[in-house]
Amino acid sequence: MLNESGEQPNRRRFLVGAASMGCSVAGMTLRSDRRLLGAPFDTGNELIQKARQTALSILQPSDSELQHGFELHRDSLVFETYGFAPRASIDAENYMAAIAAGASEAELSDLREEMSMTGWATDPVERAEFLEAVHASGVTCIFQNCGEEGNDPLRLIKRLARFTFATDRSRESVFKAVGPEDVVAAKKDGKFCLAFTTNGVPLRQAWESARDELRLIRIFKQLGVGMMHLTYNRRNPLGDGAGEPNDGGLSDFGRQAIGEMNRLGVIVDVAHSGWRTSREAAIASSKPMVASHTSCAGLYQHFRGKPDDTLKAICDGGGLFGICCIPRFLGGSGDIAAFLDHIDYAIKKFGADHVGIGTDVAHTSRNEATQRAKLPKSSNAQKSPTVSKERWEHLWPSDSFRSSVDGERSLAWVNWPLFTVGMVQRGHSDETIRKILGQNMLRVWRSNHE
Repeated sequence: MLNESGEQPNRRRFLVGAASMGCSVAGMTLRSDRRLLGAPFDTGNELIQKARQTALSILQPSDSELQHGFELHRDSLVFETYGFAPRASIDAENYMAAIAAGASEAELSDLREEMSMTGWATDPVERAEFLEAVHASGVTCIFQNCGEEGNDPLRLIKRLARFTFATDRSRESVFKAVGPEDVVAAKKDGKFCLAFTTNGVPLRQAWESARDELRLIRIFKQLGVGMMHLTYNRRNPLGDGAGEPNDGGLSDFGRQAIGEMNRLGVIVDVAHSGWRTSREAAIASSKPMVASHTSCAGLYQHFRGKPDDTLKAICDGGGLFGICCIPRFLGGSGDIAAFLDHIDYAIKKFGADHVGIGTDVAHTSRNEATQRAKLPKSSNAQKSPTVSKERWEHLWPSDSFRSSVDGERSLAWVNWPLFTVGMVQRGHSDETIRKILGQNMLRVWRSNHE
């Protein structure tokens, strides 16, 4: 098997690389202060190395498991069912200039988001960090969140414009995938691509007729959107979201929306839909559909997970569900081991053909903390970028789960190669692992794109 340089992998060089990640191999405690020399997915980025070291301390793979997992990951097409491209740092100087010019909080919020989503396309330093993270992950394509939560077309188009701009500026290394064969080409050419998805179906909200209301789906499809959420956490005219206490299921209008999405080749996504709404959507869809980033409620019951009957309905239609990397949705230890538990459960219950990975997390530039430190203490940009729970669309029912720093770090987006190592440890075949890493998502997109 050839490595990225076209050479046979060198076992000694590989193990030296493993040493830099602070793992234990053959009973030896190995140093963590050296670069991952010769091993795939190395960058030398200390933030990435720390995440990798944390995951390895939990997994404790043998040298053969580590090598096999890395080689399998390197050779596989890795297609994330839902997630986020690496996020750039804010630009403190430009942010302060906006404050001085009297920008409103809404304008500043938009500016922070724009900087994080497009900074890597315009700033050479952030581009280098972005490409380091992509290399570390070994990911070929992400179904990228390109539409803010809701149904307002102007709200949805904002992120779509940002990622269109970013991929237009970076097409030599990062491009927009408008169909499944673009993902295959990206893997062949050693490039990275983004497929676009929105957290809502664009609705005109004039309410004259169903046909008139749904005609923007075609427009967004032409703009490159290949997948859409039916609902976010709240109720909308299509159905009920996952956060609603009373799930009324899919509406008649929701069925019409699914029919139009099926006709146009847009994948139906119920990740944030209620359990009944999700199950009824799966039955209504004539094409394979997805719950792109969720967990198995049969293993750990959480409102953002899906119960077995709902997952079965998705699988019976040829669809898939992606296991996420959000500790509170996984329960248990809330770390990479809990994540692998959900994958094990999913494969055992529903078969390897219907499982994917949709992390729902992002790598954030190591320059972010330095840039934020330049801002005055009173600035909202000093606060966590996490969106407030009070926002309308977020509706998070309370739960008692408490995540840990190490748990979250072990599930870092850049740890994708260790997800593969973990599946190798759990005894899954190479064929099964390849399906979960990307072949299943590729199949579902092909089934819808025909």
